Amino acid sequence: MNVPENLKYTKDHEWVRMEENEAYVGVTDFAQSELGDIVYVDINTVGQSLARESVFGSVEAVKTVSDLFLPLSATILEVNPLLNDKPELVNQDPYGEGWMAKISIENAVELSELLDAETYSNLISK
Repeated sequence: MNVPENLKYTKDHEWVRMEENEAYVGVTDFAQSELGDIVYVDINTVGQSLARESVFGSVEAVKTVSDLFLPLSATILEVNPLLNDKPELVNQDPYGEGWMAKISIENAVELSELLDAETYSNLISK
């Protein structure tokens, strides 16, 4: 499994990449492999301010639909427009072109509560 060192992770298999006060969020390589072929990403919370662990959207795979949980309290700034026509990017490049939402974080302290790459790797290897 690919677990980049420069990201933070949740136990719900989302990742966060910080860029100043904004961040990109997506699902991990482990999550996309468990879900299978992703056919639709539904995020209709742009502009909303949500608490950490709130559902901010869902991802639909061939066999299941799964909620997406916000890793940090934040405002949803943008949804990846590429996923409208190519939801399979989540499978192909979960940490790059398959990102799901751009957020503005509201409480930087919450970052320290996320998992680092080593801790997340240990979690998924059990």
